[in-house]
Amino acid sequence: MSNFLGRFEYQLDDKGRVSLPAAFRRGAEDGRFVLLQWEEPYLTLYPEAAWLQVQERLLQFRRSQKDGGAHVRRITSSAVEIVPDKQGRILIPSWLQQAGGLDGAVLMIGAIDRIEIWNPGIFAGAVPDASDGFEHFAPQIFG
Repeated sequence: MSNFLGRFEYQLDDKGRVSLPAAFRRGAEDGRFVLLQWEEPYLTLYPEAAWLQVQERLLQFRRSQKDGGAHVRRITSSAVEIVPDKQGRILIPSWLQQAGGLDGAVLMIGAIDRIEIWNPGIFAGAVPDASDGFEHFAPQIFG
């Protein structure tokens, strides 16, 4: 399992490329990723091994739900395979830049088994503060 942790802020270049932190590149065993937006307002970058697990769940969902095929098509039609270039940059297609509200600064968040790509301003407003009641659940997670 990958171990993506931390946050990194970079700039999109004029071609839609952004540097992928070296720690995140090392987290993908074969250097391959899948980028998509399955939940707004951010993008998700899965290392290939994690994506294969998601793909299996998508297939099960499509087989078991009457309208599953339409949902799977919506998700997979915007997914793209990503391989960082020799400089460690990834290309974010324009439709995914628009979907994620990316237009300059890009915030990459390690989310254990995946990487989330956010507009920094949207992230600042979307992440709950310490007063959201998490202190009641924290001992279950951290012991």
